[in-house]
Amino acid sequence: MLRLLPCLLALLGTASAHEKWFIDAAPYPNRFELIFRPLPLTLIAAVLLGALGAAWWQRRRDGRGFLPTFATFGATGERLALLYAFIPAILAAHLAVPLLVSGVEGRLFSPNNQLLGGWAYPVGLLEVGIALALFYGGFTRIAALALGLLWFAGLALAGVSDMLDNLHYLGFAVFFYLAGRGPFSVGRLVLPNTEPPARLARFAVPALRIGVALSLIAVAFSEKFANLPLAGAFLQEYPLNVPGNFGLPLPDETFVLLAGSVELLVGVFLLFNLFPREIIVLAWLPFNLTLTVFRWEELVGHLPFYGVMALLLAWDHAKRRQNEQQNLWQRGLHELVMPSRTEREN
Repeated sequence: MLRLLPCLLALLGTASAHEKWFIDAAPYPNRFELIFRPLPLTLIAAVLLGALGAAWWQRRRDGRGFLPTFATFGATGERLALLYAFIPAILAAHLAVPLLVSGVEGRLFSPNNQLLGGWAYPVGLLEVGIALALFYGGFTRIAALALGLLWFAGLALAGVSDMLDNLHYLGFAVFFYLAGRGPFSVGRLVLPNTEPPARLARFAVPALRIGVALSLIAVAFSEKFANLPLAGAFLQEYPLNVPGNFGLPLPDETFVLLAGSVELLVGVFLLFNLFPREIIVLAWLPFNLTLTVFRWEELVGHLPFYGVMALLLAWDHAKRRQNEQQNLWQRGLHELVMPSRTEREN
């Protein structure tokens, strides 16, 4: 049993490691025919069956998870609404840092998308401008539109696969367009006419959750299931396949596919909102396990995911409490601290 723990930790750590960030992926195009073999198909089927089982179980529990909510520890609705008022500012800070770094380094969203020629200058400037607009909360919806358009432009600049890996940026764009930047922003102070209608806020969190989920699913395929040669080259450079050191040797291919299954599991569960708080706790470990190996590059790249994790952990996902949660969310964004223009008009 003790031998299984380091093996599990190694799998979880590799699940969150972005191979394309640390080695040149150009010699390793996606090979989707690799998916249609017995082991990958078995693992994918197991993940989907697990999701179906979790959906049945969650429905039996009326959407309630197993982890205690903030209300369990005595948080009142008023305090939760105030927490939600801070969420857009927290998410903006987590998103602004990687955007600033990418803009300065001349790359699009992630380290593997290094822009060549003259494109690095306008794209980098746009990323920096979006980052500052979101950080300060001025003209947030315009910045969100620019971020979304930049993602679509990336389909031509960096390629479809690399943009699918970065779908969480599109999720953030939709989130800020629908929710705005909340009360702790320059926009609320001096640009109230640029804020979104309060009725759109209820769609913001699901859009962000789906964007992050699809990003994780895309990475599971583009860096593992459909690109075993890339993953193998990555393990040659960074020997993370350590179960053999504990008496449980695994071939590199099997290790990679198991790690991809973990990443796919997290993405599918988030996509369908299945025990999201529990799956976030599961994902927290792999997102931090390899920080001492990949250091600042991985920390900066994962900051947007950390922000989403915080939001989903704070949210009470029980079905019977969704109307209450949406009311607290809207109240935090538009009524507390400094009421929005929409709220004042009502």
